[in-house]
Amino acid sequence: MSLSAITQQYFQDSIQTKMQSMELLVEPITRAAEYIVARLLQGSKVLSCGNGGSAGDAQHFSSEMLNRFERERPGLPAIALTTDTSTLTSIANDYSYEEIFAKQIRALGHPGDLLLAISTSGNSANVITAIEAAREQDVGVIALTGKDGGRMREMLGETDIEICVPSDVTARIQEVHLLVIHCLCGLIDVQLLGNET
Repeated sequence: MSLSAITQQYFQDSIQTKMQSMELLVEPITRAAEYIVARLLQGSKVLSCGNGGSAGDAQHFSSEMLNRFERERPGLPAIALTTDTSTLTSIANDYSYEEIFAKQIRALGHPGDLLLAISTSGNSANVITAIEAAREQDVGVIALTGKDGGRMREMLGETDIEICVPSDVTARIQEVHLLVIHCLCGLIDVQLLGNET
């Protein structure tokens, strides 16, 4: 297969996964955006976490909230728990890598806050521990997962929301996670600012 054909296949696979996801995920994405805005209006914040590409997604979401997405608005309170290398490495060194997000949630999370927990497999040990810490702090959870939702799916409570990409391919899941994040940011802006005319 030529490089051009391989490239076209990547595009086709991505499009197909996004179309399948659209059919399944519109409702949970909409509910998640409503959940976030309800909590923001109560004075709460959104904490986000993930590993590797999912860490990048957590930071991407936080930056779109704190700065702006596509429209001018005041910054919204969001913290990516993936960015402070001194904190991450000290927790990993003194305790364990599984605790790097949980200890931050115990210190920064307050009742009414939300955790955006991102894992393509749904099985990342430190994200699972973060969800456990969120439970302790009465912090709600929005889980971005893929495959079968993994262990994270089993941990979610009645008010939590899972957005699970219907794919077993990590790259395709990550591509849809980014689209989900953009959907969330756009829907948050519409709820706070109204539709653009």
